[in-house]
Amino acid sequence: MGFFDKIKAGLTKTRTALSDTLGSVFSGFSEIDDDFYDELEECLILADLGVDTAVKATDCLRKTVKERHIKTTEEAKEALKEILTEMVSVGESALNLSTTPSVVLVIGVNGVGKTTTIGKIATRLKNEGKNVLMVAGDTFRAAAADQLEIWAQRAGCGIVRQHEGADPAAVVYDGIQSAKAKGVDVILIDTAGRLHNKQNLMNELNKISRIVERELPNAAKEVLLVLDGTTGQNGLIQAKQFKEIAGVTAVALTKLDGTAKGGIVIAVADSLQIPVKFVGVGEQADDLMPFEPRDFVEALL
Repeated sequence: MGFFDKIKAGLTKTRTALSDTLGSVFSGFSEIDDDFYDELEECLILADLGVDTAVKATDCLRKTVKERHIKTTEEAKEALKEILTEMVSVGESALNLSTTPSVVLVIGVNGVGKTTTIGKIATRLKNEGKNVLMVAGDTFRAAAADQLEIWAQRAGCGIVRQHEGADPAAVVYDGIQSAKAKGVDVILIDTAGRLHNKQNLMNELNKISRIVERELPNAAKEVLLVLDGTTGQNGLIQAKQFKEIAGVTAVALTKLDGTAKGGIVIAVADSLQIPVKFVGVGEQADDLMPFEPRDFVEALL
């Protein structure tokens, strides 16, 4: 099953919710007037694009309809697809893994599927022939390292871990030394996700970042934020906080198959101008997929 079919199946709940609302907008109006735009904007907000993104998309559509002299709602729908695709096409869609080793620092609050996402990315990279090392930098959550170790065994990757409560920066340091010694291609670093104390979290992430910078000054680095798609606009608030704290360079959205709020993908990319690099639409290792903007919007609508 290709990206389009998988994402289409995974976005069923969002699409059903949208077709009940958006469908009636595009089929229920014989002409494109102010009522049509008001109704459309409301539908986009309900799909969790958020107010700002929904207003922006609707305004862009008004302009496009005028410029192209669009008369039918069907043509307007195609124009909307183009607009949403452009809004979600931010930056490079692939991880920057241009050096050996490259580093992916994975961040996000507890419960979003961070460890699982690392496991799935590791599996994907391993299948592409890369030598991957996982680093269990979340030493605060009981069993976080155990969970990561299970994924490491499944993917056939190495793992560096210490005891619970160890200094995360020390674990990361050990991981980097191990990666250098073994000629690893990609280092995937798990981190703790305590957002309730922003200062602590910031200090911890800064410390880890400084060690990566000091030990691998020329390595390609990504700071991948994992968000739970089911949280909708709350995910966007989290993303804004993490962008501020940690200099996020990429986003992975998980659990999109369990929500009618798939529009959050567009809101995150557009509001934060951070590229979405992965979307998760299921439990299996290959259900975390590299993000393809056009196919995503096509499957959404």
